[in-house]
Order: sequence, then structure tokens, then C-alpha cells
Amino acid sequence: MKGNFFKALCVLAGAAAVSSCGPDAPAPYGAVPSPRQVEWQKMETNMFCHFGPNTFTSAEWGTGQEDADIFNPTGMDCRQWASIAKAAGMKGIIITAKHHDGFCLWPNPVSRHTVAQSSWKDGKGDVLKELSDACREYGLKFGVYISPWDRNDPAYGTDEYNEVFRQTLASALGDYGPVFEQWFDGACGEGPNGKVQVYDWDLYHRTVYEYQPDAVIFSDTGPGCRWIGNEAGYAGRTCWSTLDTAGFAPGQADPSRESLNCGDAGGEAWIPGEADVSIRPGWFYKDSENDKVKSLSDLLGIYYASVGRNSLLLLNVPPDKRGLIHSVDSLRLMEFRAALDKIFAADMSDGAEAEATTVRGGSGRFAASNILDDDYDSYWATDDGVTEASLVVELGGMKTFNRIMIQEYIPLGQRVAEFSVDVRDSSGNWVCAAEATTIGYKRILLTDRIASDAVRINIEKSYACPVLNGFGLYLDEIMGETEAWDEPDDSGQVKKASEPLVLDLGKTVVARGFYYTPKKHGAGGCIVSYDLEVSADGETWTGIYSDKMFENIENNPVRQEVRFRQPAEISHIRLTPVRTSAGETYGVSGFGILQ
Repeated sequence: MKGNFFKALCVLAGAAAVSSCGPDAPAPYGAVPSPRQVEWQKMETNMFCHFGPNTFTSAEWGTGQEDADIFNPTGMDCRQWASIAKAAGMKGIIITAKHHDGFCLWPNPVSRHTVAQSSWKDGKGDVLKELSDACREYGLKFGVYISPWDRNDPAYGTDEYNEVFRQTLASALGDYGPVFEQWFDGACGEGPNGKVQVYDWDLYHRTVYEYQPDAVIFSDTGPGCRWIGNEAGYAGRTCWSTLDTAGFAPGQADPSRESLNCGDAGGEAWIPGEADVSIRPGWFYKDSENDKVKSLSDLLGIYYASVGRNSLLLLNVPPDKRGLIHSVDSLRLMEFRAALDKIFAADMSDGAEAEATTVRGGSGRFAASNILDDDYDSYWATDDGVTEASLVVELGGMKTFNRIMIQEYIPLGQRVAEFSVDVRDSSGNWVCAAEATTIGYKRILLTDRIASDAVRINIEKSYACPVLNGFGLYLDEIMGETEAWDEPDDSGQVKKASEPLVLDLGKTVVARGFYYTPKKHGAGGCIVSYDLEVSADGETWTGIYSDKMFENIENNPVRQEVRFRQPAEISHIRLTPVRTSAGETYGVSGFGILQ
């Protein structure tokens, strides 16, 4: 009886991680996530829905002067959005409740530019209510995007506006149930009075936590999660969940793109990355983009470069003018889900055995085999001060794979800075299959097709004793061995910022607009603002636009189409950069007219 009593005490003490029956759990290292940040990371993929007046004007950034009646979805069904998101494996939906134009998708009492002022549903419609209800019905979490920039509100640019925005947040966050993520865009431009606002971020954050204490707040500097530094959906090949935020703020005072993309080793705060990207070239629905929805290979590449690099994927799927997810988008999402299910259905390490060169205190509680079970909270660890070690996973026979998944137990912090993976060949020799830097919540390494009976993980640099809690081997026969989603693009040209783009059409044509396409991911920079001139003879030029801006091109460097106010008969067109994102250069992979 005494033995059983002693054994029971050991179990209880071990659960508290303070047992004298074995080694203590490793102490947390550096900044660590809150429980809600851990649960947020486990969501892995969520849906973004950009919806509003821009859906009906084909703009990316509305002016704020649009008539409220332009918002008129003829068949909106948020249950359709939710059912598609659920079927696609998404865990939550974030809606653009208020974009830069200031139009609110709910009857915001402190705004005169909302659904209540529109004729949609006789001014009684409420997108936030319908979507939050649909999310609850389908077991999804509900989140909101609310831009502090407001191109409609007359108070924008004054001290009074911060109080208006506080009340806007209170209205959106207080009436629709739990909100898992508050998404803040840092954009800051002129309001209708020509003034620029000084945002009171402390006030905004306090308000969010007052109404939604469990919400994860997104912005360039968190505090819950951070922008990944691009709108193409990829995290850095090195990606820390920690970030130094002192002296920074969302928007123009944000950290460098490199810090946002890669994080900061030993950063002061736990602010993991969220990779936002649209399934279409633009963020809002456009009929012209129905044939430009990202391919299955594109989406798989994005998944590996986001979720597979310690980030969360936020995939934008914009409802159309009816207020429905278009069939092209939903079919692609189903293909994407089916592909992921097929790839990750069979783990080639099932039934494997694992041994490590060292185990914390020699205890089974921290055994190498813990990386092979399904318990998130069980992990392999080494003794304090041991920051280099190896684990060998014996597969019990030859297995074929080209995806290697490894997880770090992030509740104790992110530690691993360099590691490699070897495979054993038919002669019994170890051959390097992959090398990488960070792991974090999840790392998926893409390799050539490998046949092996054993895999060795080598932790080569860790800032504290390593703690790994997950491992898997998979075969992707859909995308294959490509890992080029974020590789530089060698096509196109890089030009000096002083050099205009001139196109001689060789004949007179009727042009209804023009297009400009930067290089992939904005390589070499892109034209941000420009002068545009046209000519009927190549000698006499007529100005069409002066210092006009391509909307959001720095963050989303994709093909830009600009329609003329009225058609023009031209034989030449000239685009002259006024400002470029790289300063002295810009890239171009396409330039032409729209007919």
C-alpha cells in the first residue's frame, strides 16, 4: 500500500512539473506565448473575407465618397461562406467590417456611412450579425478587420476621431459574441478634411481587451500576432515568433520587412507571424479575375511557406457582388483541402521507434519517443546546458517521402536556431537530406523523393535545451519537390526610376486603360505613383494622370489595371515613375493597354 501511495504522489507531482521522482521540466526560455496564442497557432489556416463597397466598384482602396446604396449584395448568404470555410478545413473567418473607405458592414452608431444608410435590406441589414451567427452554427471562430483609416469620417485627422474609433471598436466587438482575432491595418492616409490621423494605439488595444479579453490582436507589431511583411503568403525561411517592438508602431513606424518576415531571435515579445494572401490577385472580388484564381500548386506552395514555416495562413476568399463565394474559388478550395488531406493522410513514421543521444535526466517523461505520439504536450528534451543532440527515428523498413515535419513545444519558448536532417541510404551511410534554421510551432521541409529506413534529426544550435514534440514523414505526389514560391523572379526587367516606360503600338487604337505588372514579389521595387501620358503620333503628348498612386502595390505587387475616364485613340503611351518602392529602381514584367 505504501508503494502505491508513493507512486500516486509521483504522478501528481510530475503533472505539476516539480516532482522529486524525476527531472523537472525545462524552464521557459525567453518570451513565451499565452495560452490563447498557442491555441491561435494551432488553428493553422483561416479565411479572410474582403467585402464592402469595393466589391461593387472593383477598387482596392475606396475613396469614402461612394454612395452607400452601391453596397447591394442581391443574395448574400453567410452560411454559404461558413460552410465552404468549414469544408476547406478553415478554423475561423475574419471579415473586413470597415475598410479604408469607412463604410461599416454593421449599423455603427457613430458613423453615417454604414449598411443602415444603404437601401440593402431597407437599411436593416447587418453583415456582422449574419456572419457571426453562421460561424457559430458551423463551429468556426469569428474575427473582424477594422481599419483605423477612414476616408469618409469628417473627424478623421483630429483628436476627436480617436474617441470615434474607440466607439466603433466597442460597437463591433461588444454585440456579436466572441471575437478570436482583431485585425488592425496600419494604413494611415488623408481623411476627407485633408488631414492625417495620429492613432492612439494604446486606447485601441485597451478597448479590444475590454470587450474581447481573449482576442489575439494583429498588427505590424502585434501584440497578439504580426504581419509577415508581405501579402504573398510566405514567412521567412528563418522565422522566429519573437519580435523586438520598442520604438515601433503599426504603419509607417513598423519594423523592417525583414524583421516582420523573419522575426527577431531573442526578441522581447512573443508575436508570431500571420501570412495573409488572397486567392485572387486582388483583395476584393472582380469579375475580371475569375480566370486568375491561384492554382492548386500555388496554394500548396503558400501552405508550405506559411504553416510550414511557423506562421498561420490567412487566405482571402472575397465574396462576389451577390454576396456569395464564387464557384471558381470554392472549387479551388475543395481541391486544396483534398490535396492536403491526401498528402497528410499517411505518416510514414507511424509505428516507428525513436532514440536520442541524450534524454533529460534519463527520464521516460522526456523520451525521444514522445515526438511520435499524438499528445501535443509530451515532448523530448535534453538536460539544461545541452544544446546539441540527435534523434534517430527507425522506420522499420523502407519508406518513401518528400516532406519532413518537425514541431517545437512552443509553450516553453522557441529555441532551435540550426538543425539538419539525415537519411540512411541502402549502404547504411547517413546522407544529409535537408538543412534549416528555425522550427517553431511547425516546420515542413520539402525534399527530393527519398526512400529510407531511418531518419536522423540533428540539433546543431539551440539557445536553450531543445524541446521537440512532433515529427512526421509524408509523400506529396501533387506538388512534387518544388520549393520556389518565394524564390526571386529572373523574368522581366529592372529599370532606373528615372527611366519611363514607353510603348509604341505601331498603329492607332482605342485604349480604355492600361496595365502595369511588377516583377514577382516586387523584386527590384515597383512603381508606387506615376504620371501617365498618351500620344496619337509619338510627338505630342497629353497627360492623363499626374502623380497617381497604384493602390496597395507595395504590399501586393501584382498586375495593376487602370481604366481611363473615357476611351482614347492613341498610338503611344508613356508611364513615368514619380515614386518607386525601392527608391532608385523598379521592376517590370508587363506593360500594355486595355482595349
